[in-house]
Amino acid sequence: MYALKNKVQLIGNLGGKPEVKKLDSGKKVATISLATSESYKNASGEKVTETQWHRLIAWGKLADVAEKYLDKGKEIAIEGKLINRSYTDKDGKKKYVTEVQVSELLMLGAKASQ
Repeated sequence: MYALKNKVQLIGNLGGKPEVKKLDSGKKVATISLATSESYKNASGEKVTETQWHRLIAWGKLADVAEKYLDKGKEIAIEGKLINRSYTDKDGKKKYVTEVQVSELLMLGAKASQ
């Protein structure tokens, strides 16, 4: 291995329209829910599909693209890195979150008819 990196690549479908916010600093951030699925046959020979949900964060121009072009069900491919963070909720409990900070985004599937 040449260099160890924090790198994630995912292909999946959006769980909803991205939630886009403009921060006080003027920066835009989009929060995106992405589902990835894997299928296999269990010991009985039945097909089983498992779905994992991922929380994606896109900043700046990628947030603009997400806001303009992405919608529920759309298939996308992303590349990014894992970010772990924690916060205290309204009840005073510490919560931990793992997110994928998107650096590249590619829209897949057929183009929508105009």
